[in-house]
Amino acid sequence: MTTAVFIRRARASDAEPLGRLGALLVAEHHEFDPQRFIAPVANLAARYGDFLVSQLKRPEMIVLVAEREGALVGYAYAGMEGNDYMALRGPAGVLYDLVVDPDHRRQGVGTALLDAALAELRKLGAPRAILFTAEKNRVAQAMFDRADFRRTMVEMTRELG
Repeated sequence: MTTAVFIRRARASDAEPLGRLGALLVAEHHEFDPQRFIAPVANLAARYGDFLVSQLKRPEMIVLVAEREGALVGYAYAGMEGNDYMALRGPAGVLYDLVVDPDHRRQGVGTALLDAALAELRKLGAPRAILFTAEKNRVAQAMFDRADFRRTMVEMTRELG
């Protein structure tokens, strides 16, 4: 049996583990499709951690972390956006990242982070939540399906080079 997971708002002191998980997100997506997704670069973990910590100052942004036995094992990054005419949608909460350490996957951590992020988006007045997930990330898609997300757009990519 796994130990309980505690979800809380991120703090500046979380930059290092946030960065590690953010770099993992980049690497996994790059493995899914190296032409579509950016490649990991030098200092990626530090840069990603700094970026996420910078979002803590923005009232419309949410960075939550999942802790288990004092270790940060996942995070969710979301925000409230207004009308987006390029995406043909009105105001929405957008889930940008949801990452769980591989050793803690399939143990409810992702679902706990998702539920907490959706609750925070509701507090910001979001009438709906949207997200994007990699085509090859079937595990994440199954979790989002269970959480009653529906497919509304399909991104298609063609290389021009």
